[in-house]
Amino acid sequence: MILKKHLLPVTMAISALTFNATPALADFGSKHDKNRVPKHARKNQRQQRTTPFDFSEVFDTVQILHAGAIEIHLGGHLEQSDLESMETLEAYVHAFEEGDELFEMNYNALDGVGVNVGNGKRFTSFPRPDLKGPNAWANVLPHRATGPNGDSCISCHNVPVADGGGGVNDNVIRMDPERKQKGFIERQSPHLFGMGAVQLVAEEMTTELHTLRDEAISESCSSGTDTTVALTAKGVSFGEISVSCDEVNYDNVEGLDADLVVRPFEWKGLTGFVRAFVRGAAHQELGMQATELVGDADSDFDSITNELSVGDITALTIYNAAQPRPVTKIELNSVIDSLTEEEQETYGLPLSDGEIASIENGEELFSSIGCASCHSPEMEVASPVFYEPSQHANYRDETYPAGDIAGLPSRSLQFNLLTEIMDNPQELPSGQTLGQFEESENGGAIVRLYGDLKRHDMGTAMAEEIDEGNVGASVFLTENLWGVGSTPPYLHDGRATTMTEAIVYHGGEAESSKEQFDGLSDTEKADLVNFLDNLVLYLAEE
Repeated sequence: MILKKHLLPVTMAISALTFNATPALADFGSKHDKNRVPKHARKNQRQQRTTPFDFSEVFDTVQILHAGAIEIHLGGHLEQSDLESMETLEAYVHAFEEGDELFEMNYNALDGVGVNVGNGKRFTSFPRPDLKGPNAWANVLPHRATGPNGDSCISCHNVPVADGGGGVNDNVIRMDPERKQKGFIERQSPHLFGMGAVQLVAEEMTTELHTLRDEAISESCSSGTDTTVALTAKGVSFGEISVSCDEVNYDNVEGLDADLVVRPFEWKGLTGFVRAFVRGAAHQELGMQATELVGDADSDFDSITNELSVGDITALTIYNAAQPRPVTKIELNSVIDSLTEEEQETYGLPLSDGEIASIENGEELFSSIGCASCHSPEMEVASPVFYEPSQHANYRDETYPAGDIAGLPSRSLQFNLLTEIMDNPQELPSGQTLGQFEESENGGAIVRLYGDLKRHDMGTAMAEEIDEGNVGASVFLTENLWGVGSTPPYLHDGRATTMTEAIVYHGGEAESSKEQFDGLSDTEKADLVNFLDNLVLYLAEE
């Protein structure tokens, strides 16, 4: 604490100082300062932008003394053909382990990390569209929206454990990659747990929606009459379509694009499948350009080509897709003997009977005030097997962005959500492990994601400076709440430092639930927050 007596000497010292008028004006840059350099003179003194740095000039020496991280840790790039030559389980395990290495390693110049930002710099925390030279940031292809801002995947996905989210200091500052809108937005890095399951939910929802549309078209053609069809998939309403034999009107579709493809990744729901997410993040955040993205070209002007092979991207995709599901503190409490003392302390275990009762009451309140209408507690996946490439045409590349230069895989790698999740092997009383997904009565997988994979208008308070993806400046994909207790701060840009802030920032379509939350007693609010804090990320030590 600063006491008043500590301030007296400072006050006396300040009162004894004498300031001369002219220097004071000069020091503070006053517009009345006659000693300042005139504007026209300052303009002529600006340094001219230098030409982009030529990295090839330093590579001869670097290559003698160093090697790329991929060469050091893996002996070279992974060939897709090698994966496809293995047995099913062997290929999955090998891809997962290689993907783990690729996710955690710190790439260096010989891998091609970074881009030619200018003056020898490879990384930037802020977009640099002002650098417009022939080999500079603004001309990197595909067009950049940010960075690159890191040299490894795990540098932004490590809260509270590996493959988790990112702190607010890891926020990504983005611009419109099409350069049509001015301004910037911030994005917080989400956790990656359960990604494969989320894609499978999206695939099955898309199949349901397409079936509804196609059957309506067929019926309309047979009957010769127009019809209106409600679009509902896994209990989530996406509006309706008006159908005639030769035309479909999509004006009343809600929460997704007119192609009726559910895209479950990114804050705006812009990316459909894990491979596209991985490939885009490698380019935007790391400056690691995959062969399937740019071919043999050095499109980021760092003198390295083929920075990630098709096999490398497959391994990263499998690793991300096969992440374990988020868990709950109540589940961890049931296997407390298998946890270390540090883990027990981290998750506030053991839970008392009162704490468990508070969590259970909070779950009931979560549903009763309408939160669960968007944050759906669970969805079932009929087929629990993840394939890469997907067997669903809307969730795989028909051709790579680079075209035919990088051949598509000839067969899929696969794993089962129920039996082949490798992390978190502790067994629950039910016989299921902490990592595996629960089996449904129909043999599918229960995915407790607390989301609906639909876009919603969150109100003017959430509206951003630019409309990313042209879906609406205040429109966002429902954030899946599994793991939310481990990933503060909250919302797309980390503006909410507490769970309660995140709730009261809701508006638009969520205004009613927010008002009902406001109407709860303090005890009830605490119970609801305790329930959300119960949804955590856990990764067992290897």
